[in-house]
Amino acid sequence: MADLHSLLEDLRAEMTDLDRIVAAADDLQRPTPAEGWTIHDTVGHLAFFDRESVLAITDPEAFTAKVAAMDPATFMDDAVAEMRARSAAELLELWRAGRDRELAALGQADPKARLPWYGPPMNPLSFATARLMEYWAHGQDVADALGVRREPTDRLRHICHLGVRTRGFAYANRGLPAPEGEVYVEVTSPGGDTWSWGDPEAADRVTGTAEHFALLVTQRRHRDDLDLDVIGPLAEEWVCIAQAFAGPPGPGRPPLRG
Repeated sequence: MADLHSLLEDLRAEMTDLDRIVAAADDLQRPTPAEGWTIHDTVGHLAFFDRESVLAITDPEAFTAKVAAMDPATFMDDAVAEMRARSAAELLELWRAGRDRELAALGQADPKARLPWYGPPMNPLSFATARLMEYWAHGQDVADALGVRREPTDRLRHICHLGVRTRGFAYANRGLPAPEGEVYVEVTSPGGDTWSWGDPEAADRVTGTAEHFALLVTQRRHRDDLDLDVIGPLAEEWVCIAQAFAGPPGPGRPPLRG
């Protein structure tokens, strides 16, 4: 995997690419495939957590105290409501400035630090990977809302890696024991390279393109709409609950095709 410097460059590129798509939108109130969310809400969500990221990195004690005091039942709705109250111009200004602060804070973080977050603490490399995944996943919602096809890039490797690493989390998040046995994952990169994780001799396996695997683990497409070969009961079980993002179990998306 990448070192922190190159990963932050990839994160910056992902942020910039989404900004390009958002800047071309004629109406930020356009609904996205995320139920109840507009493009404005999606950008607000990213801006909110960019701001929270800076606090977690620069003042971990204050962040931890803030999380301890929040109401889990209303926290997400409160965050959305805060950003909905801002005009489009105000939101975009906040978002762009917050991204720069987040990148700067991550660049100055101790590589060995354990940064607090809403799940387990992470080192800066894992933290930046999670933020890149969030930007790509929510960026897909914006692209879908606008009917835009994003060209896949090798930045997908970070998301695929996180998708594999969070297999156990997907079970624990649902109160399920992680099964014994390994699932081998092999995907083709946008450039034609092969990326793989796990034992190639494993009986259970998931293969396909990096883009489709990333769409699966971020729950941006139903598995029936993806060209992935899934072999074995462990693999079949996992692809139904795969979740690379933090928070409660996601509902996923309904199939686009019958």
